Amino acid sequence: MNISRIIMIASLILLFAGNMFSQGRVINTTMPCSLLDGITEREYSIYLPESYDKDENRKYPVCYLLHGGNCACTDWDTFGRLRIVADSLIQCGEMKEMIFVCPEGNKNNMIWFNAPHWKYEDFFFNEFVPYIESEYRILGDRDNRFIAGYSMGGGASIVYGLSHPDMFAAVYSMSGYLRRQYMEFLKNDPSAEWRQQLVEDHNPIRRVSESVDKDIASWKNIDWFIDCGDKDFTYEANIDMVQAFRDKGINYQLRVYGGGHDWDYWRPSLIRALKHVSSEIK
Repeated sequence: MNISRIIMIASLILLFAGNMFSQGRVINTTMPCSLLDGITEREYSIYLPESYDKDENRKYPVCYLLHGGNCACTDWDTFGRLRIVADSLIQCGEMKEMIFVCPEGNKNNMIWFNAPHWKYEDFFFNEFVPYIESEYRILGDRDNRFIAGYSMGGGASIVYGLSHPDMFAAVYSMSGYLRRQYMEFLKNDPSAEWRQQLVEDHNPIRRVSESVDKDIASWKNIDWFIDCGDKDFTYEANIDMVQAFRDKGINYQLRVYGGGHDWDYWRPSLIRALKHVSSEIK
C-alpha cells in the first residue's frame, strides 16, 4: 500500500471518528416540477448542517452536487457518505458549515442538458435552484454558490460554469465525462446515442478552445478545479480540458491521484471537493 493511500485511510478514520459528535442530516424528498415533460414532482437530496435547526436566522453557502450517469441523487450519501464526511469535516474544523444539494438527474432521462423532449438545464436553473434557495435558508449570491460533480455530473458542472459564469464562484469536477467516448456497456442501450450526442454538443474542451475574449474574461472569475484518477478512462479528456484552460490563460487547479472511475476514487475526491469549496467562501 503506497504512502498516499495510507494517509487517506488515516484521514478517513479520523473524519468518521469525529462523526459521533455531529448532528447534520440528509433529507431525501421531492419538489414540484413543471418544466420536465410528464413530471409533476422531482426528487432531490439535501444536507443540512447541525446548526441549521438551532439558528433560524442564519443563512448558508450552498454547493450543488451532480451525480454520474445511471446513478441517483441519493448516491452522494449512500456511496459517498456525504453526511458523515460533511459532519466530520465541520467537526474537525476543516470545512465551514454549508448546505449541499443533490438534484436527481437520472430518473426518466439521464442527461444534465436540454434535449428536444427533456429541458433539464432549463429545469435546473429556472425551477430547481430558485425553489431550493427560497425553500431553505441559503445566501443565494454567486460568492456563496458552488457546483461540483463526478463523471457525467463533473462534465455538466464544467458546462454549467461555462454557460452560467454569473452563478458559481467555483466549479469542482471529479473524473468529468467531457466528450463522446465509446463505452461497451452502452452498445445495446437505445437511448445512448442521443445522450452521447448531447454530451458532444456541449463539449467544454471545444467550447473553451473556440472561445472569444468576452467569454474568457467571464470564465477567469471562476475557480476551476479538475480532479481525475490516473487510470480513469476520462483522463485524456480531462488533461485536454486543462490544456484548453492553459491556452486561454484561465487559471485552474489540477489534481491527479491513483485510481479509476469508481467510488473508491470519488469518496476521497468528495472530501477534497468539500474542503476546497468551503475554502472559497468569502
